[in-house]
Amino acid sequence: NPTQVGTALQVFHNLGTLKDTIANVVDGYCTVLEENIKNALDIKVLTQPSLAVTRGGPGRAAMPTPGNTAAFRAALWTNMEKLMDQICAACGQVQHLQKVLTKKRDPVSHVCFIEEIVKDGQSDILYKFWTAVTQTLSSQFQSATDSSMFLKQAFEGEYPKLLRLYNDLWKRLQQYSQNTQRNFNTGGTTDLFAELQQMEEDTQDIFMQKNQDYDPEKALKDSLQQYEAAYLSKSLSRLFDPINLVFPPGGRNPPSSDELDSIIKTIASELNVAAVDPDLSLAVAKNVAKTIQLYGVKSEQLLSTQGDASQVIGPLTEGQRRNVAVVNSLYKLHQSVLKAVHDLMGSAVQPLLNSVGDSVEAIIITMHQEDFSGSLSSSGKPDVPCSLYMKELQGFIARVMSDYFRHFECFDFVFDNTEAMARRAIELFIRNASLIRPLGEGGKMRLAADFAQVPL
Repeated sequence: NPTQVGTALQVFHNLGTLKDTIANVVDGYCTVLEENIKNALDIKVLTQPSLAVTRGGPGRAAMPTPGNTAAFRAALWTNMEKLMDQICAACGQVQHLQKVLTKKRDPVSHVCFIEEIVKDGQSDILYKFWTAVTQTLSSQFQSATDSSMFLKQAFEGEYPKLLRLYNDLWKRLQQYSQNTQRNFNTGGTTDLFAELQQMEEDTQDIFMQKNQDYDPEKALKDSLQQYEAAYLSKSLSRLFDPINLVFPPGGRNPPSSDELDSIIKTIASELNVAAVDPDLSLAVAKNVAKTIQLYGVKSEQLLSTQGDASQVIGPLTEGQRRNVAVVNSLYKLHQSVLKAVHDLMGSAVQPLLNSVGDSVEAIIITMHQEDFSGSLSSSGKPDVPCSLYMKELQGFIARVMSDYFRHFECFDFVFDNTEAMARRAIELFIRNASLIRPLGEGGKMRLAADFAQVPL
């Protein structure tokens, strides 16, 4: 409750201990989180069920037995999810505290409490707290994976899963910032908010505004750099392996259809797994480009460049047959990769298209809330150029195009995907327009004006 927090801060301010108290509170959160991180990555805790069954001898290291690796992984990811919840909760507490400090003023001196905390060039408490948390994450992850090969393999092998947890945490922090700011601006109580200074921008919240010198999201993900590098290296190996397998040394024939399908499935799988994060998708896409490049190099080595490859006198030679097979193989790879990439692009944009389509439909249906029963005016023209629902529809479409679709560089792809949605909207508009009742002469003219606005 902001009022209760503000009252407590006022007491500490009157006692002259506000700065030390805030420092102790923030340090306490940092200490608790450091302990939470250690516990989440503690190999002894993670392997405790298996150790309870088979006790290790003196000096034996704690590690999961081969049969319990799955249980170890499950326990690890459960711990990681709990850790993200704990970090989010602690950040929420510090955010809340900083917002009250930012707005609360002493009723006598009118000094803003946050000025007491950040004076003498000290950074704000949320920045200090977040820096400590991200540094602790980096150091504890490094220490834990250096001492446990199983942890290292888990984070490297399932890096997209770890990255998704981090992305979800970041989204939750941003959402909490928005909700907190909204509550402070609209849901205050009289005791505290009589003393608050309303601010147009909350410049103190690092989760909402990125400083040019400090990127809090990057600071969070810095602890994952080594696992990302290892994952991308293994991903490249997984992509290269099927190609090296179907192009053995001394081989003279291109891959069969089944072998080519296996390569395509591997490429599609790597792209799908990496879809949890845009940066990871881009990095894996670069690996896919290297894979296709390798396939091209291997195929080029199979081409026949001797004289029989260009002869046109006799029947098809063996060299020409091989060249035809290589070209067909490359063409199939080209088509299959394009389809896999196109399908992935489609699945990525489909949720947005569904939301836009639902919103357009909801706006069109509101035409039945308007009155079309009026008679024709003396001028013989409608009083307004178009109905309110049509203005709302045009405004919504313009905003969607400006805020969302204009950021896509693949204009043809966007056009192809929005074309079906546009056809559906026009069909829905005509169907609902034909059902409008009662419909007067003036309503007919206004409806005709609405039809004229549809192409716009």
